[in-house]
Amino acid sequence: MTPPRILAIDQGTTNSKAILVGAEGQIHARAAAPMQSSYPQPGWAEQSAEEIWASVQSAIAEIVAQAGAEGIAGIAIANQRETLVVWDAATGAALCPAILWQCRRTSARVADLRAAGAEPAVLAATGLGLNPLFPAAKLAWVLETVPAARAASERGTLRAGTVDAWLLWRLTGGARFATDHSNAARTQLFDTSTLCWSPDLAAIFGVPLDCLPTPCASDADFGSTVAGVTALPAGLPIRAMIGDSHAALFGHGIRAPGTVKATYGTGSSLMMLVPARLASQHGLSGTIAWTQGGVTTYALEGNITVSAQAAAFMAQLLGVADAAALSALAQSVTDSGGVAFVPALAGLGAPHWDDAATGTITGMTHATRPAHLARATLEAIALQIADVFSAMGRDAGQMPEGLRADGGASGNDFLMQLQADLLGCPVQRAEVEEVGALGAAALAFAALGLECGTTGAPQGAAFLPRRERADAMQDLRQNWEHAVRKARL
Repeated sequence: MTPPRILAIDQGTTNSKAILVGAEGQIHARAAAPMQSSYPQPGWAEQSAEEIWASVQSAIAEIVAQAGAEGIAGIAIANQRETLVVWDAATGAALCPAILWQCRRTSARVADLRAAGAEPAVLAATGLGLNPLFPAAKLAWVLETVPAARAASERGTLRAGTVDAWLLWRLTGGARFATDHSNAARTQLFDTSTLCWSPDLAAIFGVPLDCLPTPCASDADFGSTVAGVTALPAGLPIRAMIGDSHAALFGHGIRAPGTVKATYGTGSSLMMLVPARLASQHGLSGTIAWTQGGVTTYALEGNITVSAQAAAFMAQLLGVADAAALSALAQSVTDSGGVAFVPALAGLGAPHWDDAATGTITGMTHATRPAHLARATLEAIALQIADVFSAMGRDAGQMPEGLRADGGASGNDFLMQLQADLLGCPVQRAEVEEVGALGAAALAFAALGLECGTTGAPQGAAFLPRRERADAMQDLRQNWEHAVRKARL
């Protein structure tokens, strides 16, 4: 008989991945399907909700083609967060493009709410400062500008949720409409103390609550697959749903405060567990890490809007092949020659939270070469991480003891060593890319009561800070701080 395995889905901004995981954490099959984003207006970012679902179907089909469906004991879902999907329950069809977490189309609405004095109440209930990142203002925008959504709301058939809720709806053939606490906590409509949707928050944003999914623990019984919608058979239980950043924290095996997780993706999320629900005083978000076994665990998080995506942007700008070529170019010089690049291409996220900030390059002279710009880009990725890391230390009352890294750009040794030098503490990289999926799988194994020999992803190379670089890192940070001030003018 085939030992029990978990099919873990990791639906992200750039692709949808699926892995088949054994109880010891070994990966038996991998699959991925690319995703395309569109930017129809300055500051807007969206994806086709139907293409999100199709990419997940494709990844699942490839897993089944590789390894079959025998032995799959359950399904786990990790997902890009803060992206809003809106659909009609009567037809199951999306009513407009999914509004991505990066989208800034609600900036004016959020500014109006802030000017009206709404932020303290929102922050107290959710731990999140007002920002276009979060779905509440996006839902208000949809109801105001998409007639089909208004009509569905009036009929009582409107469904609005994050990507996890959309995938669950499709996997269960519309039988279940639910989300988990980690995703709900990122909407600005969920009170993280009472673990319920808040009528007061709904009134602030001007949205109904009856279109929102049922909030559940991250290890709840989310229903079962139905036949005919994917390559999977009917009856497979869906036993874990969790936001991708939270899943990565779980996947790193972090179960206590003191260590920070950083995901180096399109954007970056840094997350650190805290002993109790905490409101940040330094530009971070208080959030729910997960609810498991009836216990809700809280965290501090800092979200960086443009992180590793900065390397792809600069590579295109300089006409080099890709991010790997940009890294090689960066390492052809010993420093960035005083150049700093602030990749505020969609405003600045934590800890600055400045939607008006714009991408800025400072410090160029006649001596500046493309290699200096390339190096400044890699430095910008690490410096943004360092800003959030420092803010976490100030909120927690002591600096974190180390950083665990995952995401595509974490495979760059030069970047990881630079990060360790800037932070002055060890940086440990995950050995595999699929940390979030492995975290979701570990959560599902536990939910099913199956013995699991791993708490998460195996850890790979460790990078130790070079003390002889401390003065150079201090100079780099001062130059960066000057550039950030320029970007925010």
